[in-house]
Amino acid sequence: MKEHPSLPRSPESFWLETAILPTFKGIQQDIHVHTVIVGAGITGITLAYLLTQQGVKVALLDAGKITNGTTGHTTAKITAQHDLIYDQLIRNFGEEIARSYYDANSEALQFIKKTVNEHQIDCDFSEQDAFIFTNSDEQMSKLKAEINAYEKLKIDGEYLHQIPLNIETKAAIKMAKQAQFHPIKYLHQLVRYIVGHGGVLLENTTAIDLDVSEEKKKKIITSDGHHVFAEKLVITSHFPFYDLKGYFFARLSPDRAYVVGAESSEPYPGGMYITAEQPKRSIRSTPLANGKHLLLISGGSHKTGHIADTEHFYNELADYATSHFQVDRISYRWSAQDLYTLDKVPYVGRMEHGDEYTFVATGYGKWGMTNGTAGALLLKDLVLGKDNQFEQLYAPSRIHGDTAFKNFIVQNADVAKELIKGKLQRPDKSVDDVRAGEGAVVTVHGRRAGCYKEEDGSVHVVDTTCTHLGCEVAWNNGDRTWDCPCHGSRFSFDGEVIEGPAETPLKKIDLE
Repeated sequence: MKEHPSLPRSPESFWLETAILPTFKGIQQDIHVHTVIVGAGITGITLAYLLTQQGVKVALLDAGKITNGTTGHTTAKITAQHDLIYDQLIRNFGEEIARSYYDANSEALQFIKKTVNEHQIDCDFSEQDAFIFTNSDEQMSKLKAEINAYEKLKIDGEYLHQIPLNIETKAAIKMAKQAQFHPIKYLHQLVRYIVGHGGVLLENTTAIDLDVSEEKKKKIITSDGHHVFAEKLVITSHFPFYDLKGYFFARLSPDRAYVVGAESSEPYPGGMYITAEQPKRSIRSTPLANGKHLLLISGGSHKTGHIADTEHFYNELADYATSHFQVDRISYRWSAQDLYTLDKVPYVGRMEHGDEYTFVATGYGKWGMTNGTAGALLLKDLVLGKDNQFEQLYAPSRIHGDTAFKNFIVQNADVAKELIKGKLQRPDKSVDDVRAGEGAVVTVHGRRAGCYKEEDGSVHVVDTTCTHLGCEVAWNNGDRTWDCPCHGSRFSFDGEVIEGPAETPLKKIDLE
């Protein structure tokens, strides 16, 4: 195997570095709107755009910067080909639901294409064929089952024995006329529209609780002590900040994956690709200003907080890139987190059955560009009191099948195991054992703590107890973060919240 070029020292998303978004102030006073949306990723921004078009007064809140979560760290494929899902959907739910899932995501693709054309958005949008391929005999039967599902559902697909890439392949499935884009450049135009038509955007504004008045008015309480009053609330953040019955925490599983961006001057034949076998490898290309293109190679999926040595995932992706392509330089690396539902179909709709005022969207399972857009189109109708053909498909209150029930048992048993394991661990390291540029779980004053030492020798020590539900966080050496193995909360090396459901930082420990 060829030695790969060195990786960038710090994780940085290509999308976020190459698009300049406007910045917005945090909440500074109580505000009153018709609809408040919490979470400014692709679903929240698209929904705010759609409602603003209908003359609805909207406030869009984010705990950090807009698009800085999963949307800013995606591979940005706009496709209805979500791995090997249609055969599974037919077996679990029947052909009608499986076809509905395809239609919802295809409609989302067409909406993005129409919006790009309508606003003349320069976001590197291009139609691309999407491929699932394999070089494994074991996976060929799954590909054949999937193409049979395409035929049953009348999805335009093709079974192939090779792909345009120079990668050894035994079989592949193609779904034609899918697409890709630069998601931040696309969403920038939607943000401009929202602000230009009276919408309110608030960054660094963390929603922490919800109160409902006698007049059914929602009062969203923020960590700053200010309130947002609204008739309707839509939660489009990762984990819902408000989950009174623990309904969503018990049915969502956080998962991380990794991306390297490799510059190449070698011609690229086009197309978006993903392997059928493990370890997953996803491939696409995006143009660069210098005339080259950036290969985006992603994979390395694992449950958040369960693996400490995440640096090796980046190295494996870099090795894969240099093994199959001419790589001049690896200029980017980053990771992303997404949530899986019990049955692989997102939860989008009413927070509870019959609730006309509170809505949620979550659990896109790494296919958020189309599912997130489809979710926004559905939520727009629900907020406006209109019927939508995809309401039952995505309904959070839907009844799950046997496979989903088994996943529920396994998932929650795992959370309980991680909670207990973290409390029983007794670290054998001290602060003095941690080297510069490293982080580790240590013992301080007889208790478990997390220590990170900067290159200049500065020391940061935090309590490793997650501020969400009390699990013990683990060190992630690839991204230099503290990650919770139970529900996926992530914190910076000095304890600040990067990703929820946690809303408050890890407690800092004074070594004195």
